[in-house]
Amino acid sequence: MKIAFIGLGNMGAPMAINLSAAGHELMVFDLVEDALATLEQQGATRATCAAQAAENADVIVSMLPAGAHVRGLYLGDGNQPGLLETLSHKPLIIDASTISPEDARTVGAAASERGLSYLDAPVSGGIGGAKAGTLSFIVGGDAAAFEQARPVLEVMGKNIFHAGENGAGQVAKICNNMLLGILMSGTAEALALGVNNGMDPAVLSEIMKQSSGGNWALNVYNPWPGVMEDSAASRDYQGGFLTDLMAKDLGLAWELALDSKSAIPMGSEARNLFALHSAQGAGKLDFSSIQRLYRATQASE
Repeated sequence: MKIAFIGLGNMGAPMAINLSAAGHELMVFDLVEDALATLEQQGATRATCAAQAAENADVIVSMLPAGAHVRGLYLGDGNQPGLLETLSHKPLIIDASTISPEDARTVGAAASERGLSYLDAPVSGGIGGAKAGTLSFIVGGDAAAFEQARPVLEVMGKNIFHAGENGAGQVAKICNNMLLGILMSGTAEALALGVNNGMDPAVLSEIMKQSSGGNWALNVYNPWPGVMEDSAASRDYQGGFLTDLMAKDLGLAWELALDSKSAIPMGSEARNLFALHSAQGAGKLDFSSIQRLYRATQASE
């Protein structure tokens, strides 16, 4: 297929590389020159703008930081039209960004008015999953469009879920990331408590992994430096899923809870912790760096 890929960040770039490696004809666009150069080395063609990338595409895939960027790309921003207005054909649109369900529904409705199929398809699995092609895609949108998208999604992911109509993918992703934020902050808290009482963090981690405290953050993405060789924590928290993005997703959960009058006391606490951590200068570090917040708190007492 001819695929346009827009947004080549920490997650988007490896996803696009997998599509290119699978033999798809890829045209890419990003605002960062280095990202475009990397994809060119992998066989993709660079575009000078999003509209050029999309003009002959069978499928458009976007991976952007926030809802404002997705709305701007597809609906325009007052200064220039969005892609939905400029497309002269009917490509399938897959947005893999994590945004609010309302934003996904708004873009989906605008696409439907123009006879276009739009899927909100946020992902789970982190940079490791993006590189390995083992991401989980949580898709909202029309069932027929979902089946049309499946061959593309299966190149980038291992678990492909159809959550429901537009917006349902975002609801499921927000719930998942709220739980992840709770688990990561709780794991960091438990590790700090153990270390402050004489435990070796690697020994404590192994005990908890094999006990009822085992969870994804502990088992796969341990936040204590040196415990897990390939974790972001052992790379000084560089790369990975940024603290700023976790704070954003927890904010989306808080907004969703307000709209639905849902109680999320633990999600709200996790939101406050990651917002504080970000405000203290950790926004561009991996979200597992929340461990530093606990370590700093304990060291100051």
